[in-house]
Amino acid sequence: MFSKNNILTFLILLFSLHLYCQKDSTSVKERESKENLFIQEGLYKPLAPAKAAFYSAILPGMGQVYNKKYWKVPFVWAALATPTYFYLNNNSQYKRFRTAYKLRKTGLQDEFTDDLGNVSVSLETLEKAQEQLMENRDLSLMWGVILYVLQIIEASVNAHLLQFNTDDNLSFRPTFVNNPILFNAPKVGFTLKYTF
Repeated sequence: MFSKNNILTFLILLFSLHLYCQKDSTSVKERESKENLFIQEGLYKPLAPAKAAFYSAILPGMGQVYNKKYWKVPFVWAALATPTYFYLNNNSQYKRFRTAYKLRKTGLQDEFTDDLGNVSVSLETLEKAQEQLMENRDLSLMWGVILYVLQIIEASVNAHLLQFNTDDNLSFRPTFVNNPILFNAPKVGFTLKYTF
C-alpha cells in the first residue's frame, strides 16, 4: 500500500503541472486589437470543453483545474467523498448484519448473542436491518454516480462559457425615448437594441 508521503508527493507533482504565471499586461500582443488577439492567441478553443470533460472523468476535479477554477476542486472532492463514505459505512454494516443472520440461521452463536444464549437482536430485526442497509448502500452509490457525472458536466459547461466574449462593448444601456406624436399621453415601453 502507498504511504501518505508517496501519495502527497504524487498529488503535488500532478497539480504542479497546471500552475501558470500571470501574463504581463504590458506585452505587445495584448496591445493589439481585440480581433487580432482573438485570432492570434486562439482564445476560442473548440476542444477545450472536451479536454475539461476528459480530465474530470479521469480524475474528479482535474477539469476544474484545467479551467483554472481551483476553488471548485475541494467542493468536488467533498461532494464525491460524502457518498463514498456512506457507501462504505453502509456496506460494512450490511455485511455485519448479514453474517449475524447467517450464523443465527445455522444455529451458531453470533455477535448479538451472549454466552448464555440471550439474544439482543431478533432474527426479524436482522432481516430488516439488512434490507435498510442495502437500500442505503445502493442510494449512496447512485448519488456518487450522479455527482461524478455532474462534475464532468460542470467542467465541460464552464469550459464552454469561458470562451464567450465579455468585452465592455457588449453592455446593456437602458434609455428613455419620448414619442413626439403622443407627447401629452406618455406611454411606457421596452426596446432592446444590441450592436457588435
